[in-house]
Amino acid sequence: MTTSPTDKTRAFISDFDVHLFSEGTHYRLYEKLGAHASEVDGVKGTHFALWAPNATAVAVIGDFNGWDASKHPLVFSAQSGLWTCFIPKLADGTIYKYYVQGHNGYAAEKCDPMGFAAEIRPKTASVVWDLNKYTWADAKWQDQKMKANATDAPISIYEVHLGSWARVPDDGNRWLTYREMAETLVPYVVKMGFTHVEVMPVSEHPLDASWGYQTTGYFATTSRFGTPEDFMHLVDTFHQAGIGVIVDWVPAHFPKDGHALGLFDGTHLYEHADPRQGEHQEWGTYVFNYGRYEVRNFLLSNAMFWFDRYHIDGLRVDAVASMLYLDYARKDGEWLPNRYGGRENIEAIEFLRMLNEKVYAEYPAAMMIAEESTAWPLVTRPTYVGGLGFGFKWDMGWMNDTLQYMQLDPVHRKFHHDKLTFRSLYCFSENYILPLSHDEVVHLKHSLASKMPGDAWQKMANLRLLYGFQWTSPGKKLLFMGGEMGQWIEWNCDQSLDWHLLDYPNHNGVEKWVCDLNGVYKNEPAMHENDCQPNGFEWVDCQDNEQSIICYLRKGHDPADTILVACNFTPLPRYDYRIGVPHGGFWHEILNSDALQYGGSGIGNMGGVHADDWWHHGRHQSVSIVLPPLSVVMFRAGKRSV
Repeated sequence: MTTSPTDKTRAFISDFDVHLFSEGTHYRLYEKLGAHASEVDGVKGTHFALWAPNATAVAVIGDFNGWDASKHPLVFSAQSGLWTCFIPKLADGTIYKYYVQGHNGYAAEKCDPMGFAAEIRPKTASVVWDLNKYTWADAKWQDQKMKANATDAPISIYEVHLGSWARVPDDGNRWLTYREMAETLVPYVVKMGFTHVEVMPVSEHPLDASWGYQTTGYFATTSRFGTPEDFMHLVDTFHQAGIGVIVDWVPAHFPKDGHALGLFDGTHLYEHADPRQGEHQEWGTYVFNYGRYEVRNFLLSNAMFWFDRYHIDGLRVDAVASMLYLDYARKDGEWLPNRYGGRENIEAIEFLRMLNEKVYAEYPAAMMIAEESTAWPLVTRPTYVGGLGFGFKWDMGWMNDTLQYMQLDPVHRKFHHDKLTFRSLYCFSENYILPLSHDEVVHLKHSLASKMPGDAWQKMANLRLLYGFQWTSPGKKLLFMGGEMGQWIEWNCDQSLDWHLLDYPNHNGVEKWVCDLNGVYKNEPAMHENDCQPNGFEWVDCQDNEQSIICYLRKGHDPADTILVACNFTPLPRYDYRIGVPHGGFWHEILNSDALQYGGSGIGNMGGVHADDWWHHGRHQSVSIVLPPLSVVMFRAGKRSV
């Protein structure tokens, strides 16, 4: 096998491709760079293309040529900074790397930045792969996802780490494959009533313990669980079951592994040269140079790639705060201000706006979600009004305040009532998702269940109360796997969830509670239609700190769709507790976290209560209810079935 002549290797990439790439607007760059099936003079083979403008020589190496860099050199174009070659008769499944040489004796074996597949770790080579082999069967989902992903839709997300949701103990405790997950994970998500699943990063990564957040193969699904087609099958199966798929995406940093993007051609190609700009000291990783057009093009193309090739419904963009602030996790003297002397990363802001504009222009039903942990304004507002253009943002403030409150002994909660009520001052400033994610149950933070105070029964009651408060508060919902069964131990990425816990009534009750919460959330318009609108929420009483009780209304587009929610954050039942309601009639108790089937004590309201003409909370009618200990109860006027 020999490298083809220069003019034929360049024919695959047009001058227009080069122009778009150079100005950072080639949104399908993955169709040109990397390894692609091609044909020259009637001979089929593989075309390779790589951006390495400062390299002195580049070659393709692999088993097919004995890893000999002298056999298949690439041809350089000084105009574009691209290296290209065509290797005849090189087929799908071929393992390869690039041998990159630079100035001052630099030489390294690099995986393909745009490789579509990779060897399973600890091996690090790329694999030639044709992504056009899979036949999709999700047309029905594609037709309905605009409605399913909208801000007025019920969106309840199950966050999953594919390597530890379940394992096969009889087979060396191995992972499930993508196809095995299609048979087990998909029906479980459906049974539990979640509307979407969010998978932690599935891009190729070398270290299991990084959970995928230190990506080395941005265009390759991890080979741990199977082939690219296997992951397509998993996404397709979710879609056929009516479940949306969100992928965790990490443009905030990349690892320093020698085979990856760092010092790619012997220079700081993807990252800044100055460590005050180009390194995250806290994470030991590099930071992308968002101001470089080619780097921006790489990331924008990667975002489009996941929508184009894998039919995903959204990207949850990790660590957005670290991108927005030049001084993120840095001390004085460890960062450089922008050209105006400020701490804002102007290039990253521009990149994020371009990202969201492009995704929504081509995929208007997409969900672009920011994990942004500060008070940066207008994260989920359009770019034309100065926003970042995301569709949703994680409400990290709600998560921190609520968990701090829930971990308090109930006797002290009345002194911290504001942690429950403060959010109402800002809860409609963005389109929020309320997250109880993997970050809350690792690094000695304990599981959600073990965070709760009290004895074993009280811990589970508190956990059900926490979920009830989350599901009835304005905003979309996200729960990390294991939380739905009240897992005791911290999440461990090297082992399965403790599925045996479902044999115990208390844990089984928590799972039933989450399932029923999802049912009410989906079927009651008042619980989801105005999640992101001020007219969807109204306080009845937020001032009863002495008894640690809050009461509020959730409302749908139709004024008749109204749900009354009452939360008791103490272990004392409250009898004859009076609450003002907007109108008279019978109020049905539609959910009660203290019901016996959930592991509660069975205290309730015998199906509902009648409102009477008793002025309370500024309303002409009110109801007298029994409020069980450590519980949330929900009432609806009329006889709407769930």
